[in-house]
Amino acid sequence: MKRIDPKELKPNAIKLISDGWMLITAGTPDNFNTMTASWGALGELWSKPVAFVFIRPQRYTYGFVEQNEMLTLSFFDEKYRDALRFCGSHSGRDTDKIAETGLTPYTTEIGNVAFQEASIVLECHKLYRAEMKADCFLDRTIIERAYPDGDFHTTYVVEIVNAWVKE
Repeated sequence: MKRIDPKELKPNAIKLISDGWMLITAGTPDNFNTMTASWGALGELWSKPVAFVFIRPQRYTYGFVEQNEMLTLSFFDEKYRDALRFCGSHSGRDTDKIAETGLTPYTTEIGNVAFQEASIVLECHKLYRAEMKADCFLDRTIIERAYPDGDFHTTYVVEIVNAWVKE
């Protein structure tokens, strides 16, 4: 992997996240979990390159994100779609996602977990978290469509401290 400035990322961020999906990974090399996400954003906030990620509290990865200051976002080529689909439809509470998908975790220079198969890895430091609340939605149809059970996401703003692309 080659380290780049986050401003050098080439793919369209909307397509990268919504169409390509990503794995959000948190924890230690000995104890981590990963989940697929197709909601998020990349941009600038507080004069920092940031990502916005959204995790429902009932997801197993949520506890790992809450307990750790850092997380990684890993993006993959289309040939890994089945692995991402698996990571999004099975819980790490019950399944060894790494054994089932064949993905190869590695530890970054500063101790976070990412995947060798990823084409892009963003290593991120948590800056802000907020729980979504029903009374904050200006467009109430979103609640009906995305949150019929009231299981709102927690929003995280994370600073991109390292960005790598596959050479």
